Amino acid sequence: MEADVRDDGPPPVPAPERQAVSALPGPATAAARHTARAEELAASGDWERAYRHLRAAVRLLHGLPAADELDRLRREHAEAREQSRRDSLTASYNRRYLDERLVALLDDPAYRGTAGIAVALVDVDHFKQINDTYGHPFGDRVLQRLVAELDTGLPDGAFCARYGGEEFALVLPGRDLGDAVQVCEAARDRIDRHPWARLDPGLRVTVSAGVAHTSGPVDGLERLVGAADALLYAAKHSGRNAVAYRDERTGAVCLAGAAAARRSIRQPVAPSCDLGATAP
Repeated sequence: MEADVRDDGPPPVPAPERQAVSALPGPATAAARHTARAEELAASGDWERAYRHLRAAVRLLHGLPAADELDRLRREHAEAREQSRRDSLTASYNRRYLDERLVALLDDPAYRGTAGIAVALVDVDHFKQINDTYGHPFGDRVLQRLVAELDTGLPDGAFCARYGGEEFALVLPGRDLGDAVQVCEAARDRIDRHPWARLDPGLRVTVSAGVAHTSGPVDGLERLVGAADALLYAAKHSGRNAVAYRDERTGAVCLAGAAAARRSIRQPVAPSCDLGATAP
């Protein structure tokens, strides 16, 4: 079977290699000639014709239309790229993807205005005690289940990433502060009500979260993440198992949901929560 290449066809193989190539089966011989020609063309900078010869070689060797084989290679490349963005333990996105994606979102004019972008940092309460009591493999299982609960209910375009250790980031582009707080409070409540006793009768897991929001340009993602981090610690200092945010109108730090009716919160939180014209 000879592949269709519309330029100069497969060239003769150079003499030193002719004997070895002649011992190959018919399709392999033709594929070797196409490969040799592709190398010559690539060396001279003729990449388009080199590509056509390589495509013909693939078709000959695999007995598949070249387009099918290239589609397979593209799929494999896409899968490998996606895996490189994922945390190996929890399958959430990793810190590298989080940083890259946040930079792109904050630079995108589409997310400046009323909706903006919200970032929440979520931390497992007393996670060290879980590891100390049950062991690290058990703690890994807790994190895997926790990520499943965080992913549940995320709106389109939002994603969860492992920020480090037992801390996770929720990124909600195109969502105003009220929507973002509701999403995070619902996630906190799901985790609180999750049947953790199925892992161990004495186990209870809760999380604290800080939600920062911006509707305008931010000078570096560190300011937005720093605002979320300061609000996270405000939630922890208020007694944990709570979501903290800054009221857009008054600037006061508040707790969401049931925690707001049960606790007060110390004012103010760290200055890093101040995003200027934005509303964290």
